[in-house]
Amino acid sequence: MIWEGFVNIFTPECLGLILAGVILGIIFGSIPGLSANMAVTLCLPLSFALDPIPGIALLIALYLGGITGGLISAILIKIPGTPASIATCFDGGPLAEKGEAGKALGTGIIASFAGGLISILCLIFIAPSLAKVALKFGPFEYAAVGIFSLTLVAGLVGKDLIKGLMGAFIGMMLSTIGSAPIDGAPRFTLGVRSLQGGVDVIALMIGLFAVAEVIKTAESSVIRSAKPIPVSFRIRGMGVSLKELWGQKWNMLRSSAIGTAIGILPGLGGSTANIISYSVAKNQSKRSELFGTGIIDGVVASEASNNATVGGALIPMLTLGIPGDVTTAILLGALTIHGVTAGPLLFTTEGPLVYSVFAALLIANVAMLFVMYGGLRGFVKLLSFPKRYLLPVVMVLCIVGAFAINNRMFDVWCVLVFGILGYVLNKAEIPFAPIVMGFILCPIIELYLRRAAMLAEGDLSGFFTRPIACVFTVITILFVVWQIVKIIRSRGKDKA
Repeated sequence: MIWEGFVNIFTPECLGLILAGVILGIIFGSIPGLSANMAVTLCLPLSFALDPIPGIALLIALYLGGITGGLISAILIKIPGTPASIATCFDGGPLAEKGEAGKALGTGIIASFAGGLISILCLIFIAPSLAKVALKFGPFEYAAVGIFSLTLVAGLVGKDLIKGLMGAFIGMMLSTIGSAPIDGAPRFTLGVRSLQGGVDVIALMIGLFAVAEVIKTAESSVIRSAKPIPVSFRIRGMGVSLKELWGQKWNMLRSSAIGTAIGILPGLGGSTANIISYSVAKNQSKRSELFGTGIIDGVVASEASNNATVGGALIPMLTLGIPGDVTTAILLGALTIHGVTAGPLLFTTEGPLVYSVFAALLIANVAMLFVMYGGLRGFVKLLSFPKRYLLPVVMVLCIVGAFAINNRMFDVWCVLVFGILGYVLNKAEIPFAPIVMGFILCPIIELYLRRAAMLAEGDLSGFFTRPIACVFTVITILFVVWQIVKIIRSRGKDKA
């Protein structure tokens, strides 16, 4: 069937659609506010006019290209193109500022390819087994995973623990705006109807990372000069040496595993995976103090994990009929329209289609590698544009992207407000990573915690009586204790 899948995909029509999908996906992913979700949604009607295999191949290529494209703006202008590339900004941006944009981009492309490849292999060979494990996750397990993930914020707070925790608290408070989960009670809407749906993560992301950066750059002396910023164009081969890549092998494997695992769990996705992988990489690194200053370790962790969620999210979609994220929910709808029912019998009833999807993923991953490397030097040259010309274009793209979220001006105002907030927080040296992590994880924790409480009629002992939930709860407690011990020891050394 694997051979038949490749035969089905190796046609001029399918290969052309995959290439076009990857290129269009990269473009959507690289523009702040536009995302893989939007690219797949816009091209969904086009796929209906195609046969099932070419139609699904196009959507798969858009999905993979959209996730990868986010690293371009994240590295070059420190603005994540998609929520899945937020953590790429933390080290990719500083690397570009040091004149090593080629190295940052090359590292990100290789990590994206590796993460995608590992997750696709997991999808092909161990999908049913992994899906059965994911099926055992209930409200207690999801809540335990969310709480554990939130404790990882300790690895992202930087040198000042208080400011880092303040950032996480701000993110959590912003996430509570809107209708509460389960009962739908309005919270902190101040009578504004547009706030009943809550704050959109893309609006928050564009405001904090894009508009705040534009304001910060505009006030600097750089904006007053028409001279372009000196940029190093010494890009050899892949932009990064094989020795440096080999030194990242464990980081790449670990981050890919984290991304695949998080992709399998419905509702988490690349926005959670890249931040968790980044924090884990920082905690495990012998040079954790250099994270955030411009090292390839952070870029590898973020990009390997977010691309790994692609294959991971397809595992429950194909084997159980449960979408792993928003994009796979759209893909599931596309399969249904083509008369294909996802689920345990899919591998038996639609074997050629399933293995054609696998082949399309592998070919799209290779196409992404060549397309990204083909445009590498062009991407880096964008940095040579004078800031006074580049920033207005960035600002226009931010506004267009904000409006495109829900086709309403309210999101544009939100972006501007969060841009000003981000500028103030930047002045106060409050890191953005804990804000984003708190914002993304708090709704997940609240939703499943309330479901668990309702299911158990208020008895939360399930965190210790259910095996999977118990494992994550114990790990969370041990991690918190370890962080406290580290803080006490560091303070003791400072006093000494």
